[in-house]
Order: sequence, then C-alpha cells, then structure tokens
Amino acid sequence: MASKVTGETVDLPSFFADLVRCETRLYNALNDRLRERHGIVTSQFEFLRHLRDHPRARVADLAAEFAVGIGSTSKGVDRLERQGWVARVPNPSDRRSSLLELTDDGRQLVDAAEGTFAERLAELTADVLKTAPVAAAAQALAELRSALERDQIGMPTG
Repeated sequence: MASKVTGETVDLPSFFADLVRCETRLYNALNDRLRERHGIVTSQFEFLRHLRDHPRARVADLAAEFAVGIGSTSKGVDRLERQGWVARVPNPSDRRSSLLELTDDGRQLVDAAEGTFAERLAELTADVLKTAPVAAAAQALAELRSALERDQIGMPTG
C-alpha cells in the first residue's frame, strides 16, 4: 500500500513500508541482473565498489559503511577473497587488523558491473521517478542517514 500524504502530513508507517519494500525490490532486481551478467550479487558489488573507492579500508570500515555486523562483513570479505577479487594485506598501524585491496580481477569486475548496475537502476526507475521530487527525496534521505550515523543509531552490535 502506498504512503498517504495529506497536505504537509505523511503517514510515517506507510512511508517506512514503502521505503523498505522499494529498497528490497530494487535490491533483488539488481541482484538478478548482476548475477546474470557478472556472477555476483548486489552486496558483493557494493563491497567491491566501496573498496575501489576507498583503498585499504578495513573490515570494520565496511561494516560501519553498510551498517552490518563485523562477523558477517568478514565472512563476505572471505568470499570475495576466495574468488580472488580482494586481498588482505597487513595493516602497518595495527597488527590486529588487515587492510583490504582489490585485485586486478576485482577491479575489472567492479568496473564492468558498475555499468550494469547503473543501467538496470535507470531502467527500473526512469519511467516513475521525476527529477525534482527525486532530488528532494534524495536530500531528505541523505540528511536522515547523516543524522542516524552521527548519533550511531541502528548500528549492529556484533
């Protein structure tokens, strides 16, 4: 059921349901296309893209960025490492942690998958989303995310 907006009032529970269901459906559709064309899923693509854009990040950095537990993030990195897309290298400033680097294969994969990701996302949204309302929604979500992250709300405990 779609969110109800009356004047300046928004039915927040309906808005939340719409937001989560849209995210889930978009994520699943992107999963399908990335798996079909590149043999990866959206979460792997997001990790690879983050590591490309933030070289030498740690598992803890990925966990914080994606608001998931350290354990599941580490397992996800293990899978990427087994595929030969990511390498762990010693962290010179903290021997207890490793830094993550994309391999050449990982960089080629994420660069190729990025086009597929952007193309599919545009296909899924182009006929429905109009520029001005999307810009306002993007700004509102960015501000909400910033406030949640600043106050460390919704961060996993493990």
